[in-house]
Amino acid sequence: MWLIALLVPLLPTIFMVSSLYCGKVSILCHQALAWALRLVGGGACVKSTHVFVFSNCTHGKGDSVLETFDLYAETHQSLCIGPQIGEILDDVVKSVKSVRPLWVLELRMHCGYSSGRLLRLLPHGGGLITVVLDPVTADLGEEIILVTSFKQSQVQFLHSSAEAIPTLNSFLESEGTSDGINLVLMDHDSQQYLLDLLALEREELLCPSGCTVALLVPKDPKALYISSHPPIHTHIHTLVMASYIVATATLGRTDRGEAAGHWRHRAL
Repeated sequence: MWLIALLVPLLPTIFMVSSLYCGKVSILCHQALAWALRLVGGGACVKSTHVFVFSNCTHGKGDSVLETFDLYAETHQSLCIGPQIGEILDDVVKSVKSVRPLWVLELRMHCGYSSGRLLRLLPHGGGLITVVLDPVTADLGEEIILVTSFKQSQVQFLHSSAEAIPTLNSFLESEGTSDGINLVLMDHDSQQYLLDLLALEREELLCPSGCTVALLVPKDPKALYISSHPPIHTHIHTLVMASYIVATATLGRTDRGEAAGHWRHRAL
């Protein structure tokens, strides 16, 4: 805890230095800022976000709820909520929106922000599966989702991703779908990204006609170790260096039956 207390007063300085200088100094500052923000985030951040949004949004108006999240992000630095990440999530959903029904898997929850943005654009008959380990985050996020009044189906699994993934087939079957998942948002433990992608493939949960996988990853392209997965061919495009990037890939079956991926990066 003493380390957190030491870092918090330094966050403005870290942010200022990172915005003034380029190269390695900027990279180190951005990484330190990102690490510190995640370190101090925890339950308190989730609770304060919930209180602000719940108290200031118009209940029953989904757009008002999301706008209130963005307003909160203007005064509370966050890598998980705000207009930038919201715009990217919107683009990702719109890119696969033509698929019906559309099932989305969200690994990790941020007080319902990403959940709300995903639900807002899902077509009729679509649904969102959220895997979240912390019960407090799950409860507060669910309350925010209820306030949005979005009609699409949303279900939570209070497990780790490793525990939840093997159970998803039976859930999808109970919902009357055999097409699998059309979109996966990974924003949990980056060390689990490749393991979870392999588990999703092993359980045959990815839609055979194509599944988009969106990752929130550290800015260093070397951290995109999912790209080393042999069946996935990664094409890295222009990157604007920032603390984190969102990388998306559409995985589908080629004529040889292999998965083919095309990654698209957006700065965050």
